[in-house]
Amino acid sequence: MTAKNRIILPYLISDLISASCVWFLFNWFRFYEIAIFTGFETLKDYLSFLPVWGGQIIIPFFWLAIYYFSGYYNEPVGKSRVTEFFQTFGAVLFGVLVLFFLIILNDIPPSFSVFYTLFLVLFTLQFLFTYIPRLCITLYGISKIRKREYAQKILIIGVGTKALNLSERLYDLGYEIVGFVKEGEHASTSVPEESLLGTMDDLDNLIVTKEVDELVIALQTEDSNELLAILYPLYRFHLPVKILSESINLLSRIKIKSAIGVPLVDLTSNNFSSAEENIKHFVDKVISAFVIVLFFPLFVYLAYRVKKDSPGPVFFRQERIGYMGRPFMICKFRTMYVGAEKGTPQLSVEDDRRITPSGRFMRKYRLDEIPQFWNVLKGDMSIVGPRPERRYFIDQIVKKAPYYYLMHNVRPGITSLGMVKYGYAQNVDEMIERLAYDVMYYENMSLLFDLKILIYTVKTVLTGKGI
Repeated sequence: MTAKNRIILPYLISDLISASCVWFLFNWFRFYEIAIFTGFETLKDYLSFLPVWGGQIIIPFFWLAIYYFSGYYNEPVGKSRVTEFFQTFGAVLFGVLVLFFLIILNDIPPSFSVFYTLFLVLFTLQFLFTYIPRLCITLYGISKIRKREYAQKILIIGVGTKALNLSERLYDLGYEIVGFVKEGEHASTSVPEESLLGTMDDLDNLIVTKEVDELVIALQTEDSNELLAILYPLYRFHLPVKILSESINLLSRIKIKSAIGVPLVDLTSNNFSSAEENIKHFVDKVISAFVIVLFFPLFVYLAYRVKKDSPGPVFFRQERIGYMGRPFMICKFRTMYVGAEKGTPQLSVEDDRRITPSGRFMRKYRLDEIPQFWNVLKGDMSIVGPRPERRYFIDQIVKKAPYYYLMHNVRPGITSLGMVKYGYAQNVDEMIERLAYDVMYYENMSLLFDLKILIYTVKTVLTGKGI
């Protein structure tokens, strides 16, 4: 069990027990207010009624789902008590409204004014029984952090005065500073010699041996290009990477997330809220499963067209770079002749002779992208997100647009704003032009924006403007 899961577990158990107790007490109240007037003679008869005891089993898990989609469990460490109060209040209010309209309104009360009482009682019980244990767990966690029993282990990249000052501030807040690494051989050192653990080349070993939880960049330079060049190799560790907000001028593209009083920018987070992230992830999975099942006959037909058109495999698999810099194998219907690309990677161009007749048709209507819903189910991709590229082209893009690395903070998408507004790129310069749309998406990420892109995508597919 990971450290994060160990911290989440008390909240999950508390929420489950609280929800079960509340629903039992609420049904007790319901009996005397409503059920006793509808034929139930004893409380035992009412509680053993199938819909009632069935709800006693199902409703607690309903609440866990509500709390999950609210994003409450996403960041269990370092919770703000104010944020926790309002997050709990909002989730409970929403959940009670759902239960009220789905279940409680089916009751036949002696007076409709009873509904107001039922709503108030359920909300009050659910909020108090949920929030008070949560607050106790959070306060206990804060005390453990201050005693450094739950301290997050931080490795600082940088050895100058800025790194030293930041380490002192983080230490005072309960973080454990495992040490410092040099960003380069000739970096000026201000940190204690015993805390200097090595250079960037030693990170692989240090992260494992020191059990590092987060990486913090604290360089003396304020050159964003230099900072981003250091950032990219850090993605492979799949850890949060943070930097002081005053050290970077890309704040229009990144949300500032304060680390309990220290204005650190999380360079590996995106602009979605925790709730939006969970909803998007869930919807991606559901839609992908639905598409794969519903359009299976179309898959069979397209596979037949690919095989009939030219010899070779039905599917085309190619390595792309995805979320947090992880490589993955993208899956598409093959649209080119086998062996079309030899040696240096090439982008497709207009009237590309490498494209098969069926491939041209599939590209026109974006049908070759359909197998990528399997990538979404696996978690490699999302339905909407920046287009994933090959490392060969990424290395060329970042020379002119180093902020491209920020795109790795989001799962790549089957469709994107760049694809529906710009289309396929035929060279690196056009890829950089299209990147402007992906940056626009990154800056304005929301579920509503995703929906707009999906509408644009449907229009593109139906009008055959894929190429």
